[in-house]
Amino acid sequence: MAGLFETDVAIIGAGPVGLFTIFECGMLKMQCHVIDSLEMVGGQCTALYPEKPIYDIPGFPKILAADLIDNLKEQAAPFNPTYHLNQQVSAIQKSPDNRWLITTSQETKIKAKAIIIAAGVGAFGPNRPPLENIEHYEGHSVFYYVKKREDFRDQNIVIAGGGDSAVDWAISLSEIAKRVYVIHRRPKFRAAPESVARLEELVAKQKIEMVIPYQLEGLEGVDKNLHTVIVKTLDGAIKKIEADCLLPFFGLAMNLGPIAEWGLNLERHHILVNPSTTETSTPGIYAVGDIAIYPKKLKLILSGFAEAAQAAHAAREIVFPGEALHFEYSTTHGVPGHK
Repeated sequence: MAGLFETDVAIIGAGPVGLFTIFECGMLKMQCHVIDSLEMVGGQCTALYPEKPIYDIPGFPKILAADLIDNLKEQAAPFNPTYHLNQQVSAIQKSPDNRWLITTSQETKIKAKAIIIAAGVGAFGPNRPPLENIEHYEGHSVFYYVKKREDFRDQNIVIAGGGDSAVDWAISLSEIAKRVYVIHRRPKFRAAPESVARLEELVAKQKIEMVIPYQLEGLEGVDKNLHTVIVKTLDGAIKKIEADCLLPFFGLAMNLGPIAEWGLNLERHHILVNPSTTETSTPGIYAVGDIAIYPKKLKLILSGFAEAAQAAHAAREIVFPGEALHFEYSTTHGVPGHK
């Protein structure tokens, strides 16, 4: 959607935190335009793991990532945001009227009084294990994301990794798989303690088999169909595991793209912000969610939600300068379009 648009706030990133930022801005009577490089809203939740269960959203003991995005879209809808999808912000500059002029890769131009960056980890891709010929099996027997859990029913699944994704998917897929193996180089996992406890329960019930301390060593198969995953200890001991598919969960490779060239204060590929306002080193530009960093930062979706509220309130002082805020809770005056 090329052309020139004017708005109160431009939000860069339409993941869960970006969507909730629309709501928070809307509650403060600020109109938003939202830019995202993907073809759909939802960020990683939609593109990488729509069927992944999420357990740490307040009020939802368990919710699928896709359902969370649907709820956030519905929550934002009353404020009529304008989405500019499948395009990346290529340039940001101050216009003569002291607003920000944003230009995208599709030559869309947006004038905004404030910018809130909710770009997650920026452009993302999987960290691939250095296995010979792994590309040969990708998309057929090797998968870095689970988009449809049912695709793995009755299969022998090898999961490699020690973080939340590895643990959560081992638990989830154990309900439908023929067998689940978890490969990790050490017995300690970098996942939520409750999830690790659940994993250990399933190991005790022989629903999951732990292969520790091992690391991926090689793959064997016919055509693009995997049949064996080879693992090795640090001492060189080899083990072969019968497998229909391999799910390596070693995190995402971050690429900030053009964001790295905007003159913001960066720290380890993240944007350093003032935690009380989420403002970056450039006045009028804020950052929330996984891309934002400050001392003692917790990388949780709920942290991003809180940062979205802080950013919206800080941006309001720019959008409505000198106008006093008579803050009311949503329970007091409701949400536009809702009774």
